[in-house]
Amino acid sequence: MGKTRVPLTRRRFLETTAVAGAAATALPRKARAQSADNLRVRSYGDLQVLDPGYLISAPDTDIMDSIFNKLVTTKVGDEWGWELDAAESIEIVDATHINFTLKSGYGWTNGFGEMTVDDVKFSYERIADPAMESPYTEDWKTLDHVEVKDGRSGTIVLKEAFAPLWSTTLPAGSGMIMCRKAVEALEGKRFTTSPPATSGAYTIKEWVPKQKTVLVANPNHGGAKPAFSQVTVLPIEDGLTAESGFMAGDLDFTNVEVSSLPNLRENLPDGVKLIEKPSLKYTWIGINQENPQFADVRVRRAVQLAVDVDAILEAAYFGVAAPATGIIPPGLVGHREANLYSGKRDLAKAKELLAEAGFPNGFKARIDLLNKQTYLSAVQVLQSNLAEIGIEAEIMAHDSGVWWTMGDQATGEQYKELQIMYNRFSSNPDPGWYTMWFTAAQVGVWNWERWASPEFDALHAAALVELDPAKRDGMYQAMQDLMEESGCYTFITHELTGAIYRDNIVPALQPDGTMVWKKFTLA
Repeated sequence: MGKTRVPLTRRRFLETTAVAGAAATALPRKARAQSADNLRVRSYGDLQVLDPGYLISAPDTDIMDSIFNKLVTTKVGDEWGWELDAAESIEIVDATHINFTLKSGYGWTNGFGEMTVDDVKFSYERIADPAMESPYTEDWKTLDHVEVKDGRSGTIVLKEAFAPLWSTTLPAGSGMIMCRKAVEALEGKRFTTSPPATSGAYTIKEWVPKQKTVLVANPNHGGAKPAFSQVTVLPIEDGLTAESGFMAGDLDFTNVEVSSLPNLRENLPDGVKLIEKPSLKYTWIGINQENPQFADVRVRRAVQLAVDVDAILEAAYFGVAAPATGIIPPGLVGHREANLYSGKRDLAKAKELLAEAGFPNGFKARIDLLNKQTYLSAVQVLQSNLAEIGIEAEIMAHDSGVWWTMGDQATGEQYKELQIMYNRFSSNPDPGWYTMWFTAAQVGVWNWERWASPEFDALHAAALVELDPAKRDGMYQAMQDLMEESGCYTFITHELTGAIYRDNIVPALQPDGTMVWKKFTLA
């Protein structure tokens, strides 16, 4: 059925929080090295959609980055920036005009010829077109058109300046270039897991759902040849399971659970290296305000005041991860210094608010989450917190195939059942990519709290075209205040990205730890 019921017991809570330590301690001191021809990596989920206009999660983006190209791509290393990809040159004429020239030799698979500026035009305008109903249309919010000068040169023309263009649009998913002829030949002009033509360093050789995706070097790729002729991607949702697989010699690179970092820092096996990166992810407790039991803001505020964020961080993240002060992490424009309510526990006030809202004796509720051990540990603390104010909560854990459709009203009416959710999103290095999912337009898509604020939407729209960092900073801080004041959001942590890998490979990682497999090399 894709979901697990977890009853509240202190014994179970202690058992599950102990598992991480036990698994991390029982590591062999040496594990098998990988083949020089095959890089084996773990992804936290299976691919679901490889169409840039409709991608669902980071595992999709990781694979797309290997099979498609962009004009520019995000640099690997410790600082955010971009570098040329399929573009031979880029000229920023002014805030609304960008000239570019494509490199030669970037051919499409399946006989669709060489990449042209018309493909770039199609790709960007397709996402921007409201008729296509892409959830990423806002990435091209100010796009007017792409002017085709000839097969290899063109101009991106914007209606007005767009602040995230060089951080989260051109070098990210919405900047990926599709083959116009191949995609337009498809019904609905879109696809899911079978791209009709690709141009990247790798092509998909095999996909076995929920087991593996095998990428092989694309002999017709016009760019740099990858060091590994094959990348085998293994979807492993549970981080501890992935760590065990790595130690058994089945993986060459895997992200690890935050809870494992203390032990790995002290007891790293021979032949293994550990790397830690600041994370762009954000984790929060959300409440569906349209659910009858949570329609009153006083009930939602009571939940905020009941949550013990420090206890969640200790139990689920072993005290390694810092508490969040909003959805935007440190280091980005819009980061807040403090929360309004998250982390400021007041059980007496919470009970008072429940009584005022008509629930003096509490009520029964439900917590939904992705079935991952770290999140289970977190919501077991949350479950205990809620019990202290009279809310008896049942935990419902779902596998990824079910979870990522729970709040999508296009897939059915299960969104109506959502009450309290423990959620985590990945992101990109611009604050606009944090707030865009909580607009009114995203209700029933990614805005599962179904919260809509005209003030929030207006600030979000204005901040996207504001180029003054100081002004943008104030706008995004105000937006997070509005989120928290709604009672729908309790911010938990930005986590921390940790990974282990063989010492005979050199991983290529973006500043937040995002893997770029096509740039991995042998030491």
